[in-house]
Amino acid sequence: MDVVGISADDQDAIFRVVAAILHLGNINFSKGEEVDSSVLKDEKSRFHLNTTAELLRCDAKSLEDALIKRVMVTPEEVITRTLDPDSALGSRDALAKTVYSRLFDWLVETINNSIGQDPSSKCIIGVLDIYGFESFKLNSFEQFCINFTNEKLQQHFNQHVFKMEQEEYTKEEINWSYIEFVDNQDVLELIEKKPGGIIALLDEACMFPKSTHETFAQKLYQTFPKNKRFQKPKLSRTNFTIAHYAGDVTYQTDLFLDKNKDYVIAEHQDLLQASKCSFVASLFPPLPEETSKSSKFSSIGARFKLQLQQLMETLSSTEPHYIRCVKPNNVLKPAIFENVNILNQLRCGGVLEAIRISCAGYPTRRTFVDFLLRFGVLAPEFLDGKYDDKVACQKILDKMGLKGYQIGKTKVFLRAGQMAELDTRRAEILGNAARKIQRCGRTYIARREFISVRNAAIRIQSCCRGVLASKVHQELRRQASAIKIQKNFRRYVARKSYGRLRLAAISLQTGLRAMDARNIFRYKKQTKAAIIIQARVRCHMAYSYHKRLQKAALVTQCGWRQRVARKELRSLKMAARETGALKEAKDKLEKRVEELTWRLQYEGIVHRSLTSINFQQKNLEEEKAQEVSKLREAMQAMQLQLEESNGRILKEREAAKKAIEEAPPLVKEVPVMVEDTEKVESLTAEIDNLKDLLQREKEAAEEARKAFLDTEEKSSELLKKLEGSDDKMNQLKDIVQRMEEKLSNAESESQVLRQQGLEMNRKLASAESEIQEMTEKLKKAESEIQALCQQALTMTPIAKSAPVRSKTMVIQRSPENGHVQNGEAKQLPAPITKIDEDSPEDKPQKSLNEKQQCITQNLGYSKGQPVAASVIYKCLLHWRSFEVERTSIFDRIIQTIGSAIEVQDNNDMLAYWLSNTSSLLLLLQQTLKATGTAGFTPQRRRTMSTSLFGRMSSLRASPQSSGLSFLNGRPKSDDVRQVEAKYPALLFKQQLTAFLEKIYGMIRDNLKKEISPLLGLCIQAPRTSRASMMKGRTQANSGAQQALIAHWQSIVKSLNSYLTMMKANNVPPFLVRKVFSQIFSFVNVQLFNSLLLRRECCSFSNGEYVKAGLAELEQWCYDATEEYGGSAWDELKHIRQAVGFLVIHQKPKKTLNEITKDLCPALSIQQLYRISTMYWDDKYGTHTVSSDVISCMRVQMTEDANTAVTNSFLLDDDSSIPFSLDDISSSMQQQGAGDIDPPELLREHSGFSFLIQHSE
Repeated sequence: MDVVGISADDQDAIFRVVAAILHLGNINFSKGEEVDSSVLKDEKSRFHLNTTAELLRCDAKSLEDALIKRVMVTPEEVITRTLDPDSALGSRDALAKTVYSRLFDWLVETINNSIGQDPSSKCIIGVLDIYGFESFKLNSFEQFCINFTNEKLQQHFNQHVFKMEQEEYTKEEINWSYIEFVDNQDVLELIEKKPGGIIALLDEACMFPKSTHETFAQKLYQTFPKNKRFQKPKLSRTNFTIAHYAGDVTYQTDLFLDKNKDYVIAEHQDLLQASKCSFVASLFPPLPEETSKSSKFSSIGARFKLQLQQLMETLSSTEPHYIRCVKPNNVLKPAIFENVNILNQLRCGGVLEAIRISCAGYPTRRTFVDFLLRFGVLAPEFLDGKYDDKVACQKILDKMGLKGYQIGKTKVFLRAGQMAELDTRRAEILGNAARKIQRCGRTYIARREFISVRNAAIRIQSCCRGVLASKVHQELRRQASAIKIQKNFRRYVARKSYGRLRLAAISLQTGLRAMDARNIFRYKKQTKAAIIIQARVRCHMAYSYHKRLQKAALVTQCGWRQRVARKELRSLKMAARETGALKEAKDKLEKRVEELTWRLQYEGIVHRSLTSINFQQKNLEEEKAQEVSKLREAMQAMQLQLEESNGRILKEREAAKKAIEEAPPLVKEVPVMVEDTEKVESLTAEIDNLKDLLQREKEAAEEARKAFLDTEEKSSELLKKLEGSDDKMNQLKDIVQRMEEKLSNAESESQVLRQQGLEMNRKLASAESEIQEMTEKLKKAESEIQALCQQALTMTPIAKSAPVRSKTMVIQRSPENGHVQNGEAKQLPAPITKIDEDSPEDKPQKSLNEKQQCITQNLGYSKGQPVAASVIYKCLLHWRSFEVERTSIFDRIIQTIGSAIEVQDNNDMLAYWLSNTSSLLLLLQQTLKATGTAGFTPQRRRTMSTSLFGRMSSLRASPQSSGLSFLNGRPKSDDVRQVEAKYPALLFKQQLTAFLEKIYGMIRDNLKKEISPLLGLCIQAPRTSRASMMKGRTQANSGAQQALIAHWQSIVKSLNSYLTMMKANNVPPFLVRKVFSQIFSFVNVQLFNSLLLRRECCSFSNGEYVKAGLAELEQWCYDATEEYGGSAWDELKHIRQAVGFLVIHQKPKKTLNEITKDLCPALSIQQLYRISTMYWDDKYGTHTVSSDVISCMRVQMTEDANTAVTNSFLLDDDSSIPFSLDDISSSMQQQGAGDIDPPELLREHSGFSFLIQHSE
């Protein structure tokens, strides 16, 4: 063990474990005091138990409990039961077997790790040693597994030797008689076939606790009654016989079940895992949670089958070579050879069959290429390319005179001995060729000796010629020296002339450098000035952009505050019903007028600022144009300077050349001065510097060109930004125009409100004086009534009843009629008579009460129009309530509508009043003139009687007035005439608009409350369905899908109920479309936000589920038609595109452009990034978009984060009112009051006779 690398501690632990196993086998058990219990048999067993616990370093009591007790875990409690002695012995043997098996596995793994092969090696050599088939007197599970292995190996040998040999002949299509051999595939199917093999039946029997070897044997008899390889012994009920390749073997099934079971008892696992010996604890590592909880059955047979399959795969991937070991005798003694036994072994091993095939076939085979390479020398005339390989091989064999060979598709097959004959003839030809080679070699040696002698003669000749050549060389050296002297003299003359030229060049360079320095200084100065100008321009642009944003924000805030102020004004107008409220309204209106005047001034300032912005924009454009022109001029100047410098350099070169040519030659000898050489070198360096300057000038020109191109690109970008700013300026101008229109309207309204406030002041003063007069009159009347009561006490009962009766008659009839039944009424004092004159106003007031009682009921519809709205409109028009400046009729109507809609859950009542308010509001919109003319009515119209009785009397007194002519004249068309509305009518119109918006919002919110829990169920439905699929698969999946469709169908049912309800109440289709558009927008927001916030919803299966639900909504929109559904389906664009993205396949192949333009154009980059990162496919296991697309999304998100107002990727639910009064009037058809049948309650009342007349 030291050799294989096992440490001393591990060796000691190994010996301890082996000793513990031996002591464990000496432990015996006997029956205990209780039923089915066991205890240690005697003190000897106790000694071995303690020794085993000490060796394994575990608790002796725990070891004893693990051997004789079992723990059963139930959902309610944990039960501990004892084992009988036989079960305790089985537990002991199982523990010993488990420990020994784990120790053996550890040793094998350690040895393999120490001597294992290199994992990077490409080739392996393995040796498989197996004895062969075993057949004893008693054959159990071990012999069954060994013989199964031999059958597998025999099949592999058959495939390798027999089948492959014959397949080779068949593949090459040569004439061959097929040899039959015994195939054992049927035996292998009998043993390992699923699910009807012997191993599968054995595993099945081991899984049932009540199975025995007898039931297992009976199962085998029933499963294989007609199998040729399976036999049942006649004198046994538990044995079975298998006809193997080597012969029949009978197996005993007594211990098959026990030996096949492969599991570790939990008590043994816990005991040894808690051992203080680290080696023993490492043999029993803690099981994974999945393995401990799973109840999958494991068996020795299944594991043996898996290992055998891996072995066969290894053998199939290698090139096997077989060594057959033959047993010479059964007595195991030397020098004894049993012929019959050996022949039987050779026959069972298939060796005789392999020899017979080899003798009967073609033992020698070569491919055409190998054959031609080896034996092409026998007939080289067939290798010139005229014949293909197959024909060439046949020609060679025919030339050699061989018989009985075969030519296949790719190989040549030869009989035994033919290869030797071909090798003999090949050796003869190669011998002749060797002799020819030797002859040529000897010729080469003789020629080489001749050439060496000739080379020696040539060397002698070359030495003589060298002496002659040296003399010639000395003469040539003298001539070269003379030439060198002449050269030096001429060089001195040229150097002197060059010094003069150098002095001239230095003076020229001084001037040029000074000029270049001045140019550089001028260029730097211009560049610095340009940079300062650019900085100022950019600062101005950024400051102007900030100012524009600030002013736009102020304009938006003013608009919003104006809207909020209007809402507050509307609420204040609704509250201003009495004198005190009117006073407060007047004060607030004055403040509002001041605010509006301030806003008007501010809008003027904004307008002036916008004009200044336009002027500044024009100045910026002019400055940019000037800057571009300056840059172009600078570029042209630099190009001219470059050309001038090039021209100067060329002129200087030409002048230098001319000076050199014109310099006179000097013949006399002048000594060379060192100063002249230094001047020449400085001149050359100066020329190099000039070249460098020229190159720098060119580079500077190129940089200037690039800068010019950059400035042109920047100017084009600035022009584009200016165009965008022009668009923004146009938009701001439109906004300012709209604000000016709104301000003009507000000014007109403020003027009207001012005049109304003045009138209200005058009315308040007159009302206070009238109240004082009325109080004085009431005091006088009370004193007179007291006097009359004292007089009545002295009268008879008949006389007492007369004044009362006369008083009631006066109250019921007006003195203007002239019908006075009781004369005593004329004797009443004047104050009482005046009160009785004012009392006839109660009659229209009673009519109003009757109307109020009537409209609180559901009057239904007539000719598609609500009866209540038509009745209210006709009554108001008949009583001229729109033209009076003070009345309480509108307040009574508003109170009635408010009390009717107090119950918010009554959707039918809400739809009824939504229809009535919209129809009444449309009639008012058609009837009432613009509010700007209401405050400028003539003074004579204002002096009209403001009381209800005054209007009634005036109508009765002038039956030919315009109002009666409209109602009683029965015009031919239903055109509604327009009247100039006063403040109460305008306030009533605003209150009615507020009620319309309130009722609309209540219906919409009720529908949202009804479908919100259903949407929650739809969002959670995919999780429920997946959980149910894990439990019940197909049935649970269909049930979950039906439940999901049920949720969506519940939503569709709610939509249908609301649509039917609104159709039944004749709600305008415009309002119905708006309701369902907002509901579908709410569904879109809820589903889309849930998809982005919850990862379990962002899956492939969830996309399919939501897509099915959206199909239900689409079908509902189709059934609801365009008239009522409208654009509701378009409101689901976010969730539709998101779901479509989830359910598409091949997401990694999609580019970002395809996703944003084709698949999801309505989604933002943040939303697409969220969906792409949270997506997971729980159905097919596909992947999300590629990493390149994700990175592109991140880049765009960072770019958008700098300009976006908000980075939220969630949608917001819009709960505002999506329409205005103008939208309702433009979308609904113009309608009149029409001829309707008044209700029975109004028919019986005389005050509403005009309705009956009009209907008739």
